[in-house]
Amino acid sequence: MDVNPKDRPYPADTLGMDSSEMRRLGYAVVDAVVQRLENKHCEPAIAAKDPGPLLELLGGALPEDAQPAEASLELLIDSALFYQQHGDHPRYFARVPGPSSFAAIIGEWLGVGFNSIAASWPGGAGPSAVELVVIDWLRQLMDLPEDTEGVLVSGGSQASLTAIAAVRALKGQGCVYLSDQTHASLVRALSTLGFTQQQIRILESDPQHRMSAQSVQEAITVDQGRGLKPMMVIATAGSTNTGAIDPINELADICLEHKIWLHIDGAYGAPAALTDSGKRCLDGIQRADSLVLDPHKWLFQPYDVGCLLIRPGVLENCFNMNPEYLKDVQGNESATDFRNRGFELTRRSRALKLWFSLRSYGVAKFRKAIDYSIELTEFAEAYLRESPQRWEIISPAQIGIICFALRGASPEEHERRAQALSESGFACVTTTKLKGRTALRLCIINPLTTQADITETIDRLGCE
Repeated sequence: MDVNPKDRPYPADTLGMDSSEMRRLGYAVVDAVVQRLENKHCEPAIAAKDPGPLLELLGGALPEDAQPAEASLELLIDSALFYQQHGDHPRYFARVPGPSSFAAIIGEWLGVGFNSIAASWPGGAGPSAVELVVIDWLRQLMDLPEDTEGVLVSGGSQASLTAIAAVRALKGQGCVYLSDQTHASLVRALSTLGFTQQQIRILESDPQHRMSAQSVQEAITVDQGRGLKPMMVIATAGSTNTGAIDPINELADICLEHKIWLHIDGAYGAPAALTDSGKRCLDGIQRADSLVLDPHKWLFQPYDVGCLLIRPGVLENCFNMNPEYLKDVQGNESATDFRNRGFELTRRSRALKLWFSLRSYGVAKFRKAIDYSIELTEFAEAYLRESPQRWEIISPAQIGIICFALRGASPEEHERRAQALSESGFACVTTTKLKGRTALRLCIINPLTTQADITETIDRLGCE
């Protein structure tokens, strides 16, 4: 390979920072990150600040000249990076936490440091190869067919948007069936892609907050009688509200009978399939035509990385793009150009962190961590049931999520208690609404969380 001679070196930094200064700042960043990880339990689970003071602190006039790097680094760490939700805090139970692992952080740093791109094979053969490997590893974890293809994107929202667009390009317009517990991003994706209200069939969930297979069958029959075309069923494998898992095998049978596409949103819950108990709950997930999961949730990756796994050839059928200015970066027939598997042309390498962490820890450690979270949520339910005069279980422990209520409390009282606990910094919890009833909700997926963290959080929610 003909490269520049070593006797004509270029500066290390594009804009001229000295390499010794680069190392000094780099080591300072590593120290700051590790120190923060060591002490994250001492910081609030969530910290907020009004926009005015924060913008004043971080903003001001456009800096024409260089500012001291140490001061800027300190400002970022103490202000910008402090005032946020800390999803890796052991008592952050709101929404779906993101407790990232350090090996994954290292993989992310490498991708950024090497300015990696995974858009075309000629332009990023190495990063693209890593992504293909990671996609196949995730396929294996989910027990999907060997010819399954995929793509890494920012998260579940973009993954499902990508899947719906690709399926519509394959099958044409039609009706899509989902439940009132399907993640709101799916409804947004359908609306964004131009599906009409008549085509978006939101069905009432059953008493266990699952999609009813009978309701789906009835809706399909009605639509066919009206001359409408059923196109897709969207099932949920671990709903955000309750962790509920739709009856996947029943829905798969319906889809098979009517030749309808089965899309499964497992952004949160799908990795539970690594465990014995989760695999039983998620039986049938391998029958999906497309499946979404978010490694930045229960696979302990830093934001952002979502994965779409899908039947072969569907993505390229929709997204293939080869204009004249990309002719020189087209791969051969055996190569994969990831720009042709989704909306993104400029694509950073999201696979490196997942590849490095899976190799560094081994799948067994991931499995053990997920199993522990499931058991800890069951412990939370048992602890709540010890005080039936005080607590009521609204939705039992399901793959890391439990919803409960303080007996006699109004919706406003639940919200007040959740907000007060979050503002205290000790823990962060949220409320949700199920069948019109407000409930407190814990999502417990951090393997650093202890039983004591659970009991004290519940006790603080229940104290007068």
